[in-house]
Amino acid sequence: MNFVHEPIDIGYFDLENVTSDSGRHYVDPEGNKYPSITTVLSILSEESIQKWRARVGEEEANRISTQASTRGTKIHDIIEKYVGNDPDYLDKKDLPNMHTFQDIQSYIDKSVTKVYAQEAALYSKHLGVAGRVDCVGQWDGVDAIIDWKTSRKWKKKEWISGYFMQASAYAIMWEERTGMPIKKLVICIAGDAGPQIFVEDRDNWTKDLINTISEYKKRKFWGRK
Repeated sequence: MNFVHEPIDIGYFDLENVTSDSGRHYVDPEGNKYPSITTVLSILSEESIQKWRARVGEEEANRISTQASTRGTKIHDIIEKYVGNDPDYLDKKDLPNMHTFQDIQSYIDKSVTKVYAQEAALYSKHLGVAGRVDCVGQWDGVDAIIDWKTSRKWKKKEWISGYFMQASAYAIMWEERTGMPIKKLVICIAGDAGPQIFVEDRDNWTKDLINTISEYKKRKFWGRK
C-alpha cells in the first residue's frame, strides 16, 4: 500500500516538550507553556486508576502499565511507519504485535485516503492546551483527525469519552494552526479482542472538552475539591 501524502504547513517544525511530575507540557514558538491534552484528560481516570493500583498492588500495577505502554508504543510505531510508506515498517520477529497490526491493516488500507500530517505537535491558545496528533488526513475521503490506540480488551463507546475529547482538541488545535476546519474524529483501536473503529463528530465533544480543561485548571490552582 502506498498512501498519498499532501503535507500542510503548520508554521513551525516542532514544539519543545518537557515532562515532569506534573505531566507533560509544550512550549510554543513565542515561549508560552501549555499542558498536554493527555495530561489534562488524565483527571478523568485519576480516581479509578488509584483504586486499581491499590487493589492489585504497586508492583503488579507498574508491571502491567509498563507492559501495556511498551506494546502500545511498538504498535503505534508500526502504524506510523506503514502510513508513512516506510518499507521497513514491520519487525517480523515481533509476532504478537505483527498479528495485532495485521488485524487492523485492512481498515487502514481501505479508509486512509490521504495524509496531511503525522506526529505533528499542535497547540491552541483558545483552549490553553497542546499535544501531538497521530495523524491528520482523510478517512473515507473526508478530512479527519485519526488517532491510533491499543487495548487488551474490547471497548464500549461510553468507556472512551476521553479519546473523543482528545481528538476534538486536536481538531481545534489544527484549525487554529492551519485555518482548516476538521469535524470528523476517528479512533482506531488495535487490540487482542480485534480491531475497533469509532467515528464521531468534533462538535459532539467540544463542550465536555472545555469543561474538563476548566476542571483541570481549577484543580491545578485550588487543589481537588
